Amino acid sequence: MKSRLLWFSVGALTLSAVLSVVNYYALPLPATFLVVVRWVAIFLFALYGVFRRSLTTWILVAMVAGAALGHDWSQVAVHLRVISMIFLRLIKTIVAPLIFATLVSGIATHSDLKKIGRMGIKAIVYFEVVTTLALVIGLVAINISQAGVGAKIPPTSGEVLQTQKLSATDTILHTFPENFAKSVAEGQILQVVVFSILFGIALALVREHRRQPMLQFTESLAETMFEFTNLVMYFAPFGVGAAIAYTVGSTGMGILLNLARLLVTLYLALLAFIFGVLLPVALLVRVPLKKFVAAVTEPVSIAFGTASSEAALPRAMEAIEGIGVPREIVAFVMPTGYSFNLDGSTLYLSLASIFVAQAAGIHLSMGQQLLMMLTLILTSKGVAGVSRAAIVILLGTVGSFGLPVEPVFILLGIDQLMDMGRTAVNVLGNCLATVVVARWEGDFDDKGPLMMSVVTAPDAGASE
Repeated sequence: MKSRLLWFSVGALTLSAVLSVVNYYALPLPATFLVVVRWVAIFLFALYGVFRRSLTTWILVAMVAGAALGHDWSQVAVHLRVISMIFLRLIKTIVAPLIFATLVSGIATHSDLKKIGRMGIKAIVYFEVVTTLALVIGLVAINISQAGVGAKIPPTSGEVLQTQKLSATDTILHTFPENFAKSVAEGQILQVVVFSILFGIALALVREHRRQPMLQFTESLAETMFEFTNLVMYFAPFGVGAAIAYTVGSTGMGILLNLARLLVTLYLALLAFIFGVLLPVALLVRVPLKKFVAAVTEPVSIAFGTASSEAALPRAMEAIEGIGVPREIVAFVMPTGYSFNLDGSTLYLSLASIFVAQAAGIHLSMGQQLLMMLTLILTSKGVAGVSRAAIVILLGTVGSFGLPVEPVFILLGIDQLMDMGRTAVNVLGNCLATVVVARWEGDFDDKGPLMMSVVTAPDAGASE
C-alpha cells in the first residue's frame, strides 16, 4: 500500500511539474486546472506520509505544500512567518545548553592524556588537521559554486542584515566571555564554547569523586537536550512549510534552484574530501584498502541510510577490530572521534554558513569567513550522532554573526539528503582515523585475515 501511494504521489507530482513547465514555456493551460492537479498530487503525497510515519517524509510534504501555497495563494502565505519564527525560537533555546553539555562531558571524559599517552595526542592532532582540511574544502567549494548567490530571501521584518565589524583586538577580546549568562542570552556562541572548554578542562582536573556528579549532570543534560531537539523537530514540518510558503510567496520559486545547486555542491565537495584527503592519508600510512573498504562498507551504509552516526557505531567498532586494530585502540579512538572528528559535518557547516551569507546578499571578508569557520569547528563537537543536530549548530552560529535565519529554514527542506552524505563521511573518517592511530602506535595487524561477525541483524535493523 505504501509503495503504491509513493509511486502514485511521485507520478502526480511529476505530472504537475511537467504541466507547469508546458504552461510556462509552450501552451497556456487553465490556472484552475493546474492548481487542482498540483493539490491532488500534494494530497496523495500527504496520504503517503500518513502511512509512512516518518518525520523526513512530512518535512518533504511540508516543503512541497509550502511552495505550492506560496505560489498559489501568496497573499495568505506572507502571513505565515510567525509559525516559522516559533520554530526558530524553540531551536534557539537548545543551542547553548547543548554545546555546554557536549563539550564539557567530552573534554572531562577524554582529557586524561597521562593515561592515554601518545595515542591521545596523536588522535587529537589527526582529528584537528583532517577536520580543518574538510572545512577548507567546504569553504572553497561554496565560494566556487556560489550556490546562494541570486537567491531571493524575503526581508526580516525590520531586522537589519549586517555582520559585526570588529578590529583584530576587538575580535580577540570578543571571543572571551565576561558573563556566561549574558553570552547565552545574547547568542554569543563562540563565548559559550570558550567557557565550556575551560570549564571542561577544570572539571577534568578535579578529583574523581568530585568530578563524577558534575560529569553525570552534563551527560544527563546532553541527553535531555537531544531529546528536547527530537521534540522540537516534531514541529519542524510546520516551521519548514511556513518558511517555504512565506519565502515563495514573497520572492517566487527561484530559491528552489539554489537548493539544487547547494546539494550538488555538497556531494561534490564530500567526494573531493574522500579522494583528496582520506585516500591519500590511507595510502600514506599503508592501510590495506581492499580489506578496509570491505570492513567499512556496512557501517557507512547504515550511517547513510539512517543519517545517524550512532546507529553505525557498534558495527563500525566491530568491523575495525575485525581487520586487525586492537580493541583498546578502537574503544578510545572511535568514540572520541564522534566528538572531535566530524569530517562530513564540518564540511557541511562551512558550506552551509557561507550559503546563508550569499543568499542574504552579505559579503563576508576572508577574515570573517575564517572566524566563522573557527567557531563552527568548536561548536560542532559532540553532535554527530544526532540527526539534524547540525541545523541547531548552524542556526546558533549564523545568528551570532548577524546573518538572517530564513535561508537556514529553507535548508531544512533538503537537510535529510545532505545529512545522509555528511553522516556517512563522518563514519568513514572515524574508521580510517582508528586504523591510522593503530598504525602509528605499531599495533595494527594487517597480515591477519578479515575477521568479521556474521551476526549483524540487530545493527542492520537500524538502517530501516
